[in-house]
Amino acid sequence: MTKITIRENQTYRLLIEGYAADGAGVARLDGVVVFAKGGVRGEECDVLIEKVGRSAVWGRVTRAVVPSPARIVPQCLHYTKCGGCQLRHMNYAEELEAKRIRVEDSLRRIGGADMRVDVIHGAQDTRRYRNKVQFPVQAGQDGPLAGFYRQRTHSVIDVEDCLLQPESAGRLRSAALKWMEQYNVPAYDERTGSGLVRHFYVRVNRAGDSLFCLLVNGRQVPHEAELAAALRAAEPGLAGVVLGINEKRNNVILGDRYRTLWGRDYLEDVLCGLSFRLSVPSFYQVNAPQAEVLYRRALDLAGLTGSETVLDLYCGIGTISLVMARRALRVIGAEVVPQAVEDASGNAARNGIANAEFLCADAGEAARSLAESGVKIDVVCVDPPRKGLAGGVIDIIAAMAPDRVVYVSCDPGTLARDVKLFAAQGYALRKAEAVDLFPRTAHVETVCLLTRTK
Repeated sequence: MTKITIRENQTYRLLIEGYAADGAGVARLDGVVVFAKGGVRGEECDVLIEKVGRSAVWGRVTRAVVPSPARIVPQCLHYTKCGGCQLRHMNYAEELEAKRIRVEDSLRRIGGADMRVDVIHGAQDTRRYRNKVQFPVQAGQDGPLAGFYRQRTHSVIDVEDCLLQPESAGRLRSAALKWMEQYNVPAYDERTGSGLVRHFYVRVNRAGDSLFCLLVNGRQVPHEAELAAALRAAEPGLAGVVLGINEKRNNVILGDRYRTLWGRDYLEDVLCGLSFRLSVPSFYQVNAPQAEVLYRRALDLAGLTGSETVLDLYCGIGTISLVMARRALRVIGAEVVPQAVEDASGNAARNGIANAEFLCADAGEAARSLAESGVKIDVVCVDPPRKGLAGGVIDIIAAMAPDRVVYVSCDPGTLARDVKLFAAQGYALRKAEAVDLFPRTAHVETVCLLTRTK
């Protein structure tokens, strides 16, 4: 049978069979995998081919010929242009199933774990759940732009409102843009390294308070008092205005130094009944209600009875550590960012928790130091960044021989890779549950329990 020649800018009618990690539909054309943006599982679609690679093809759905019952009309005007959301063309039930399947498939295909992921914890609210927003700023033809990057580019789309962000973020964004226009404050140009304003940053808490940070390529900005006044007038719940300094030629958002222009440089929020102080660089889950679900499941899987010593690696400002401390004998948190360790210690004191302590070290160094000092660890909890556990950390954890490892992951692929490495060290995957912290996007969190088998 003669194979067809797949050509770019040609349209083919395909059946969407499943989903890729980025939320695109997966189809096959003459045996070749096609990733079709905008496809919904089970539907027959016309797909315009945009790129032909050696082993796969990429395209986008131009028409659903036989649409799925799960297909809906996206409510966002910026969808398909902005890179923030990937799943607004399907209903939430289908989105949750797509994410559950992705976690299960990763664990089986990459991790070698023959396990069904029975549970995905969906969000009660899929709108305006983000408690942190970062707007990149660029110069436009008619003035500065602030919004989000166009898909797979560093070109900013001017977005006045986003359905994932709190309404206060939009008000503060507009006020900051008007200040830039009024005083001719230039936007940063990452190509030349010139200009001043790089990002607007907004953090909110559940009480409705907001913190604004202006991230700049410099140590000061003109008319600082006028900026603070404009922001205060735009948002009654504003608690503080901070200047973040980042003079490096890079794509990093946050600065390495901060200065308060008005008010205070932190917010306080309540999570799992505990109070946390959040500065601009503090890591904090962007969906607080779903973070509570995630942390409570991690606590339950840890199986604490009050007699265990827990090691919490990548502990950030101590959220999981302090949740665990209420059921453990002792908790040791480790984090490489000094400010986060300081915040974690302060959060422990603020909540009257005396059985939690924090080390400033990367995960490998902390685990190795504790192992060498003879500290017996019963349970290890890890919540690494998207790249998963750093090299050698799994070996060090296994050498400590904890009874249980609770793994909180934001990437099913690197989680599955690490599950396979843990299996080689005698730790079997016993339970895995997905938690949707990022509705309408392709991201999904997973919490797993691994136990020592030898």
